[in-house]
Amino acid sequence: MNDIFEKAGELKALLNSREKDHLCPLACFSHTALRRKDEKFEADEYRQPFSTDADRILNSLAFTRYIDKTQVFSLIDNDHLTHRVIHVQLVSRVARTIGRYLGLNEDLIEAASLGHDIGHTPFGHDGERFLSKLTHGHGAGYFHHSIQSIQFLDRIEKNGKGWNLSLQTMDAIVCHNGEVHSMRLAPQQHRSFTEFDAWLESLRYKAVCDEIPMTLEGCVVRMADTISYIGRDLEDAIRLKLVRREDIPEECSRVLGQTNGTIVFTLVTDLIKTSLNQPFIGFQTRCPPP
Repeated sequence: MNDIFEKAGELKALLNSREKDHLCPLACFSHTALRRKDEKFEADEYRQPFSTDADRILNSLAFTRYIDKTQVFSLIDNDHLTHRVIHVQLVSRVARTIGRYLGLNEDLIEAASLGHDIGHTPFGHDGERFLSKLTHGHGAGYFHHSIQSIQFLDRIEKNGKGWNLSLQTMDAIVCHNGEVHSMRLAPQQHRSFTEFDAWLESLRYKAVCDEIPMTLEGCVVRMADTISYIGRDLEDAIRLKLVRREDIPEECSRVLGQTNGTIVFTLVTDLIKTSLNQPFIGFQTRCPPP
């Protein structure tokens, strides 16, 4: 058994060394992962820290509750509408593609993508707004699904012990707000757990949670959240015959395309070209107003 652990440690050291050769200097390297509590077995763990985070999120009880939460359209008998469990996988795929081309840490990107909507309410953002109105009216601050995600993963899961996720993963989850359409994001670096906890508490009393991630990987996940739902939500609306494809404004069709696949490809390509070898994640193309 000791031989297995020794080989596992050697393998992880090899993977960490490989990151130095292959990742962008501005990437978040696995050996920099910060946890609240030290884990005795981590030295014998063959997974790198952010890979462990992704596995823990995937195996959480909260993750299984994605499956019955629709993305936008609720209470409709149609198995082909997008649910949260599909959305987070789409975010992960889009974000990892971007991260791969930019030389960023794909494990951190995957962990944040899988966990970013775990605290989401049923009935989409309407459900969140109604719940926020109630919590704010009773003096408990605003309800933000991103903060609720941390509540689940850090304080409720495992009988109140939490999953002991890395600071970088939780930071990216809190800051993922894809509803705020930013053209460019530059990471706000060097947060500590003490700063994170105080900052998290203060966010309860802000109407909009629009904080900037501490890593480029977190910035990618936030942008990928937007990219993943724009075309997909459109396809759902067309499937339900709420809109027609020809109703898309001509300028937006010309710049972005008319289908989910074309929209995603256009935005991902633009983001990669604009962000390559830069200390920010951002777009160049702007869809003109109608």
